[in-house]
Amino acid sequence: MSHRKALRLFASIGLARQMSTLLKFKVTVVSVVLALAFMSLGAEVTAAADRTLPSVSPASSKPGPPVVSPEKEEHGLSQKAEEIARFASFSITNSIVVTWIVAIGLIVFAHLATRNMRPVPGGMQNLFEWLVESLYSFLEGIIGPHLVKRTFWFFATIFIFILTTNWMGLLPGVGSIGWGHRTSDGFVIDHPLFRGVNADVNMTLAMALVFFACWIVWALQEVGPAGFLKELFAPKGETSGMLKLLMICVFFVAGCLEVVSILIRPLSLSFRLYGNVFAGENLLEAMAKMVPGFGWLLPIPFYLLELLVGLVQALVFMLLTAVFTMLICQHEEKAPALAHH
Repeated sequence: MSHRKALRLFASIGLARQMSTLLKFKVTVVSVVLALAFMSLGAEVTAAADRTLPSVSPASSKPGPPVVSPEKEEHGLSQKAEEIARFASFSITNSIVVTWIVAIGLIVFAHLATRNMRPVPGGMQNLFEWLVESLYSFLEGIIGPHLVKRTFWFFATIFIFILTTNWMGLLPGVGSIGWGHRTSDGFVIDHPLFRGVNADVNMTLAMALVFFACWIVWALQEVGPAGFLKELFAPKGETSGMLKLLMICVFFVAGCLEVVSILIRPLSLSFRLYGNVFAGENLLEAMAKMVPGFGWLLPIPFYLLELLVGLVQALVFMLLTAVFTMLICQHEEKAPALAHH
């Protein structure tokens, strides 16, 4: 009996290792696809913004002494990512450079962690397996075992990507290395080489739009076109007569409001993440310039706070997208038939 138990234990361990390997392969491949999608979408939005903005600024500017640089110094981090290079119509901004660095870093880390899989994990393999398995069990408890198998690749990738980019933006050199000019107070950076990825609204909007496209595909795969419309407009519960007619009208109006809220979700997701990260980076810059000579000391407590905010914002984005998916993909349970005696 002891030999049979040992064989069963080894078989279960091997099966679990194979499943975790497949999950890692999915996360690694999709991280590349999503990173490329995010960069292309962010570049297109940025290029569109660059094509519209110059038509206004030259008309409003007048020849004379420069008066724009003091406003930039006063307001701190610019709301728009700085363009550092351009190839044809493809604009490369300082936020896209950090996106490339994070994407390459995640791909290399996943490759090194899964290159030599061992029955007893250690080092990077242990960290990677713990992260993937923890996220899988966490999401399984929220959206269920069926839906997590279909959507885990996206939610895990988006959480790891947002968390890494949020913490990457806190590293020394991000926002403090670039091109600028000397003043009486020291050297001022006008065009930073690196910028926090999620401090660029183009990137957060691109991630929200990618989720919106996946959300539509998952909903149609789970419930179909008829079930999709039924979930939005059909009345819930068992009614009859005039009450049923009233409930049809009420749920139709509620469905119209739900359609409006669905269309607004990409904006709310993108601006929530962008606003928190952008405000945090401005806060750190303001603390660094508040007291001359102590710019290295005052931001330390706020750095610890931003580490927590970066984790919370990645978790909030993942949870909101997971809950939105669960609400549209849930199947209505049929009432059990009454037993006849």
